[in-house]
Amino acid sequence: MGRRGDSGTAIVATGLVKHYGDVHALDGLDLEVQEGTVMALLGPNGAGKTTTIRVLTTLLKADTGTATVAGLDVVTDAAELRSRIGVSGQYSAVDEYLTGFENLDMVGRLYHLGAKRSRARARELLERFDLVDAGDRPVKGYSGGMRRRLDLAGALVADPPVLFLDEPTTGLDPRARIDLWAVIDELVAAGTTLLLTTQYLEEADRLADRIAVIDHGVVIERGTADDLKSRVGGSRIDLTLATAEDLSTAVEILGRPAGEVTADESSRRLTLPASDGAITLSDALLALRERGIVPTDASLAKPSLDDVFLTLTGRATADDTDATDATASASTGSAR
Repeated sequence: MGRRGDSGTAIVATGLVKHYGDVHALDGLDLEVQEGTVMALLGPNGAGKTTTIRVLTTLLKADTGTATVAGLDVVTDAAELRSRIGVSGQYSAVDEYLTGFENLDMVGRLYHLGAKRSRARARELLERFDLVDAGDRPVKGYSGGMRRRLDLAGALVADPPVLFLDEPTTGLDPRARIDLWAVIDELVAAGTTLLLTTQYLEEADRLADRIAVIDHGVVIERGTADDLKSRVGGSRIDLTLATAEDLSTAVEILGRPAGEVTADESSRRLTLPASDGAITLSDALLALRERGIVPTDASLAKPSLDDVFLTLTGRATADDTDATDATASASTGSAR
């Protein structure tokens, strides 16, 4: 997104390894996150995203490798580090029998903020997350979106400089997801460093300054969303022709100057690379018109993060069970 500067390194992980028998959850993972930026971890289920979060938040010890967060070692400085970070997991860690206010007040006391500051902070966060009207009601009556907002509020009680969000919008409807994105934007604009995992490619595209693609416990590619898309390939042209004869003629016309052309006879759709973007599209339409062919539909498309995923990993984000991260979750339990 390019809206924040790099003033220092907030998170550094080097050679992280975590094995569960024959399952390699992490297999030499390296990662750096600059202060005041958003880093998104993307990867198929079982790639090691949640395991990475658990190691960096002191919930799980790596077999080998080192990591520091906010300048503190995740093993030797674990106790101090826990007071400097906020964590929101895949599932809301809230007590449904307490009210929203009581949940946040309890978290504040666990952070040793004191009774007065804990209560004040709870009221501040209820307002910030639009939960004032529900703040004195038991959480068991909250919607899924309200619970997620309350859980994120809990991660912010101690105003941590570094925030970890593990699939923060899982299970939310589109409106609630957009609302949560706005909150994340506000946090990072104020200087918070954010590391998030997500299976929503549009979420990474929307929020992240940089993206790290994880597969089989290692980072296989990293960069901005535009960087990753450019490595997959340039723009492409999609044309839909009126008849099978038009499709055949279009392949003949465009195949030679445009390079590789893909044609789908059933949909009468033709796809070709657009090395010069809109210029290539204009030239293609002109060449077809000179032969009396007018496509019923024409578009110029850039590579998406879906294309990046398929190219880098050969599979989508949710193709198989999350075996490695499920093992990590079972081994460590849940904690804020």
